Amino acid sequence: MFTTPVLNLAQVTPGVTSSSQLENPIGFVEAAAQAVPGMDGATSAPISIVLMLTVLTLAPAILILCTSFTRFVVVLGLLRQAIGTQGLPPSQVVVGLSLFLTFVAMSPTLEAMWTGGIQPYLDAPIDERDSFQAWEGVKQPLREFMIAQIRGAENESSVAMMLNFQGYDADAQRTMEWKDVGMVSLIPAFVLSELKIAFLIAFRIYLPFLVIDMVVSSLLISMGMMMLPPVFISLPFKLLLFVVADGWALVAGSLLDSVVRVGAG
Repeated sequence: MFTTPVLNLAQVTPGVTSSSQLENPIGFVEAAAQAVPGMDGATSAPISIVLMLTVLTLAPAILILCTSFTRFVVVLGLLRQAIGTQGLPPSQVVVGLSLFLTFVAMSPTLEAMWTGGIQPYLDAPIDERDSFQAWEGVKQPLREFMIAQIRGAENESSVAMMLNFQGYDADAQRTMEWKDVGMVSLIPAFVLSELKIAFLIAFRIYLPFLVIDMVVSSLLISMGMMMLPPVFISLPFKLLLFVVADGWALVAGSLLDSVVRVGAG
């Protein structure tokens, strides 16, 4: 199956991925620009605005599905449930912290995406801008990052599952390389891998708080105080344990260490 070591991240090189318009959303807008009379195949200022609005519209989905944001927000959300503080810290704080942790963890990849695709596209004259080249420059570092996370967690089986549903049999998958895996298969496989990693990290974080809940519940039952909710007693001990152990720094450091950095100097 796809779990064989035939998939090699080093084999993922720029310019060798599929050039299908399904993997180049900017190509749809470029094709529309060429179909408009008087455009002469170039991207006009109004079309550039449409491109920018399209990118801004897709940005949240890209942020969630193609980065480590999913891993961070799931772990921090489950941490909040483990402590038992209900809505504290607020969801805005959890999402904001996850966002900036994503920027820190993916800084080499984001820099490569900017220098390889976005900056050359913006610096070029309007009539010389190549959206396909810009998309390839942005996509390639992102592909390498997602592949590195999947391989680092040994979750190649998720890629094999996606390829299986796309009609690739076991024999075809044995001869495939990472460059043959399209974004349509890679993105959902990456999301499944991130969810698996997040749940494993959250499980290890959950255990100490679960032990505190069990100890407090046993003490209350032995004292005959069954009508007193255990959370009223266990919550202060959870907060004390978390603060004494410098829990926020430990969790943030563990999350950052769990990310395989690609392109770091």
